Amino acid sequence: MQSLNDHLVVFPDSPGGARAHRQIGSEALQLVAHASGRPWLAGSWAPEDLVVSAAGPVRVAVFGPSPVTPDRLGSLVSSVRVLPDLDALARGLPGNTHVVASIHGQVRFQGTVTGTRCVFTARLGDVPIAADRADVLAVVTGAEPDEDLIATSVTYGMLFAPLSERSWWRGVHQVAADSCLVLPADGAARSVRWWQPPEPHLPLSQGAAGVRERLREAVAQRQPQQGRLSADLSGGMDSTSLCFLAAEHSPDLLTFCWTGGSAINDDPLYAGRAARLLARAEHLTVPDTDAPPVFSPPYWAVDTEAPRAATRGMNAIRFGIRHLVEHGATRHLAGHGADELFTGGAAYLHTLFRRHPITAWRQLRAHRALHCWPLLPSLAGLLHGGDLGTWWRQCADDLARTTPLPRTPSLGWGERIPATPWATRDAIRTTRTVFRAVAEQVAPLAPDRGQHEALTALRSAGPVLRLLCREYTAEGLPLELPYLDDRVVEAVLEILPHERYDPWRYKPVLAAAMDGLVPEVILNRTTKGDCEEPVDRALREHVPDLLDLFADSLLARRGLIDVDRMRTTLITPPRTGDVWSAQLEATIGAELWLREIAARPTVPAALAGPAPGRVGRPRRTPESEETP
Repeated sequence: MQSLNDHLVVFPDSPGGARAHRQIGSEALQLVAHASGRPWLAGSWAPEDLVVSAAGPVRVAVFGPSPVTPDRLGSLVSSVRVLPDLDALARGLPGNTHVVASIHGQVRFQGTVTGTRCVFTARLGDVPIAADRADVLAVVTGAEPDEDLIATSVTYGMLFAPLSERSWWRGVHQVAADSCLVLPADGAARSVRWWQPPEPHLPLSQGAAGVRERLREAVAQRQPQQGRLSADLSGGMDSTSLCFLAAEHSPDLLTFCWTGGSAINDDPLYAGRAARLLARAEHLTVPDTDAPPVFSPPYWAVDTEAPRAATRGMNAIRFGIRHLVEHGATRHLAGHGADELFTGGAAYLHTLFRRHPITAWRQLRAHRALHCWPLLPSLAGLLHGGDLGTWWRQCADDLARTTPLPRTPSLGWGERIPATPWATRDAIRTTRTVFRAVAEQVAPLAPDRGQHEALTALRSAGPVLRLLCREYTAEGLPLELPYLDDRVVEAVLEILPHERYDPWRYKPVLAAAMDGLVPEVILNRTTKGDCEEPVDRALREHVPDLLDLFADSLLARRGLIDVDRMRTTLITPPRTGDVWSAQLEATIGAELWLREIAARPTVPAALAGPAPGRVGRPRRTPESEETP
């Protein structure tokens, strides 16, 4: 396993905290002290990624790439007296960072509201400590993988919130994205909810200006201190909008576009039109045939915090990253998270129907026309008042079905999908138990059903994208996702859901926010790029490689997958859309993760990496495990 670079460990202000700090190999770690002089923060980070300010007994640190200067942070810290004062400070910070505070012997540690930056906690002996990475705590505490979560991932593939916010290591606990962790000087750690989603109250005509302003700020703050800023330019609205925002501050912007896809893929056409209007930028256009195909070997994982849920195209992504680095890129923008932020289903109609029934009925008619929903099931879905716990119990019951799930209008709490074809009975049984346990405790993330759906999507995607960001960092190119900044998310959530998810318009909030800045040909585009044909072809071509990967499977040894049924599925795939393909990616991710942690170090010295900075991972090749 690679050294755990770019990590932060947080200690309570107590003799036990000092003792825990000594236990994890403190001589090799960077250190920031409490006002008492005891260890507070330890780890490995680039100098620009940690800003600390102090005012008497109060210490506040911002961890992660941030435009906040020490002077600016100092002005905010001057008004902090007790832990709850951090609420206002955190809401005033831009970017996508952790915030840590030490105040009168108590510590508060929080991440982002989408889970792109997380907080984990565990006990080292009798002392609670925390970190921004679960695998860091797993190393220092000797934690083992959560076998139940592995079984659930293999069986279901997609882990929705709150399961997406569960640590993959037993004894290591993940703090919910809307909460902070409090470490007292003595006693147990506790989680405190500090963030509430805004009440959606703004019409689109008013809210779009705020979204534009927050997005503009988010992109402007991403300028690298050295080197060039690069950005995806796929031709879609998400990435193209970021490119035009970035061009306002980066005249030497470097854009990146894949060409190819299926015969009907028109993404490159729209990307070309946008590129011609970004006259000062340099544009890299790379045929997808130059990159390794999806599902092709070699197969390997970049770190050990959690399995990657999306694995099929990682070799191509690494190829693209190296191409950008060769052209001088030192920071990269991507539009990931925009789908979760700006699109949604029809769940918002539940709340809308009870407040504005005529508007809800009109929009239901539009959804029915677009998706060919029959009338009676649509009405039943709109009127059904089942709670969220009932939905999770239904998902558990679905796993025992031997017939396909009936197709129903998407008006419930989420998508219900069948079990993975190769999941064993033991894996399915474990997953049902996990789902039913969730059902007993789960609660909506917001009173408005549409707001709940949006937050569920964001908090389910955040942990997945966090691992993608680390893939980029391991290759030497930090990845930035402006759409998932807390302030951007809040601005979007303030807009009324029925205007945010207008069924007749594609991403109406982003289109309105970018009006006049991004070309109308992009904002009014009604098509979506199609790359499924080459994906299906590549999958068929690499079935032998995938079967070789699972020939001596650690998942099979655990009794979680049936390799014969996997072989049958790969050779004669079922007609269930892309659900089973996504499940295959999750299964690959779990297998690679288990293999990676099988050789993990057992001594805390593994936490110490080379000198602070961005260090790429050595390339792996089919011929050897690692090459220098």
